[in-house]
Amino acid sequence: MSTKEEAQEQTTQQPVFSIEKIYLKDLSLEVPHAPQIFLESGEPQIEMRVTTAAEKLEEEFYNVTVTVTVTAKMTDDRVLFLNEVAQSGIFRIANIPENDVELLLAVAAPNILFPYARETVSSTITRSGFPPVMLAPINFEAMYQAQQANAGNA
Repeated sequence: MSTKEEAQEQTTQQPVFSIEKIYLKDLSLEVPHAPQIFLESGEPQIEMRVTTAAEKLEEEFYNVTVTVTVTAKMTDDRVLFLNEVAQSGIFRIANIPENDVELLLAVAAPNILFPYARETVSSTITRSGFPPVMLAPINFEAMYQAQQANAGNA
């Protein structure tokens, strides 16, 4: 084997984790009690829920989606707004052990996607007439470990 062929073979065996595309898959906003709700005062309760999902598209290509749902309710339980953002990305993963692929899909990819979702949530809520909602960072590794522990107990 020539040196050039050896170099090519080594290059093809290198681990690959790359972003192919980041896109906004879904966005919804509901303000069910507008415009009257803007005349009221009071501090709403903000609830946030984050979920992740991954699917294999084809050999070496995976789609990962981080869905963030933010609900604001008044003290009387009326919904101020409901905002849901599904931020997705297509990732190429090659020459990586299967155990590590799962970790990349559950932790690394969501860590890349979450800042985009967070910005979309903040921007959408602000554009709808409400003060910005700044979401705290998420520890996707802890979420993954909790899911693994729950799966082990089931």
